[in-house]
Amino acid sequence: QVQLVESGGGLVQPGGSLRLSCAASGSFFRIYAMGWYRQAPGKQRELVAGITSGGSTSYKDSVKGRFTISRDNAKNTVYLQMNSLRPEDTAVYYCNADIDNGITSREYWGQGTQVTVSS
Repeated sequence: QVQLVESGGGLVQPGGSLRLSCAASGSFFRIYAMGWYRQAPGKQRELVAGITSGGSTSYKDSVKGRFTISRDNAKNTVYLQMNSLRPEDTAVYYCNADIDNGITSREYWGQGTQVTVSS
């Protein structure tokens, strides 16, 4: 059973920083692309940042220069460093990964972690 477990959310003031982590556990063969999505109340889930197995990254325009995605393949973990946070970054953040579980490759989702940016 493959699971993605997130941590690192919380309440932060505008201009502050948070670091999200997401670790894959269970039995699997390989992790391909990983990413972070977010969903604010009343809005659709959106892609914030993605990283390939080779380390190539992509970002939503509004977070470029403020957020950094990275991964540690030895730990099966993806990170999202969020700096200069704004109130509009408030959302539930979800980890996503494309994983070969030895039978098939499919998407997996974490349970979500709340990020609240408020003074």
